[in-house]
Amino acid sequence: MELTPREKDKLLLFTAALVAERRLARGVTLNYPESVALISAFIMEGARDGQTVAELMEAGRHVLTRAQVMEGVPEMIPDIQVEATFPDGSKLVTVHNPIV
Repeated sequence: MELTPREKDKLLLFTAALVAERRLARGVTLNYPESVALISAFIMEGARDGQTVAELMEAGRHVLTRAQVMEGVPEMIPDIQVEATFPDGSKLVTVHNPIV
């Protein structure tokens, strides 16, 4: 299977998000990379499902709470930017203060 560098990045991100989901299910608090991966994958999947940029900008703020991440992680992530593939092309989605 031949993958472009961008496709490899997406697979790595999605794999990290799956690890984060499993850790959350076990009650483990997430670290910085796991938190970013989970929110980013949520945005990418939402784009594929046909949600709008505005919908994802708002929904991305409700993926994780402070209680689900390690201390200090929310302050380390002032915003997340994801280039997601929508039905009408790629767009940049920015989620400000993603962990409330």
